[in-house]
Amino acid sequence: MVKTFFVTGTDTEVGKTLVTQALMQAAVESGRKVLGYKPVASGCVLLDGELKNSDALTLQASSSISLPYAMHNPYAFAPAIAPHIAAAQANESISLGRVSDGLARLKATAVDWIFVEGAGGWRLPINERQYLSDWAKVEHLPVILVVGARLGCINHALLTLEAIRHDGLVVAGWVLNHIDPQMNEVQANVEALKLRINAPLLGEIPWLGGEVTESVHNFIDVSPLLK
Repeated sequence: MVKTFFVTGTDTEVGKTLVTQALMQAAVESGRKVLGYKPVASGCVLLDGELKNSDALTLQASSSISLPYAMHNPYAFAPAIAPHIAAAQANESISLGRVSDGLARLKATAVDWIFVEGAGGWRLPINERQYLSDWAKVEHLPVILVVGARLGCINHALLTLEAIRHDGLVVAGWVLNHIDPQMNEVQANVEALKLRINAPLLGEIPWLGGEVTESVHNFIDVSPLLK
């Protein structure tokens, strides 16, 4: 049976792609075949006649199986704006059914784990009525929360966790990503988060100075996801 995890963040720009890539690499190191899925992406550029997103390309490159780009990212929009606005400008409608069909195609390959990277935070609108979190609910996906360590992260993390659990989903774990090298009282905030988040801590990624290293997966422990 294919295990699928939904990776969300406390906000945009908290390092979801970096963490998803690290999770995928750590899973590969543990002997799993993995695939990355970015259902909806904006801020795409035209490459080889196809709109492609840098985050989705990262997930494609980190995957164990070589598949066409569109299988990793079914909805790709050029403007770097909220996806539901970008879709409206392109006269498209983002469908949960199409997103589910894309996941089903990935599950049909010889893969063990799939990591789905969301966009923005938990309540990302995809059309006038629905959120990407609605799709995670439909698919009953366990959630991995990326907490960006910066001012306000405790509030953002706890509110996001409340929303995920209110939606009836399991929080499989969380990752703390240090994104602000100027943050005050870092350790006090870290301890406050650890005290209040009732879920496995899968890793703590230090400030990397904007550089993504090949060894970032060494900060991740995927063993709690085996349960």
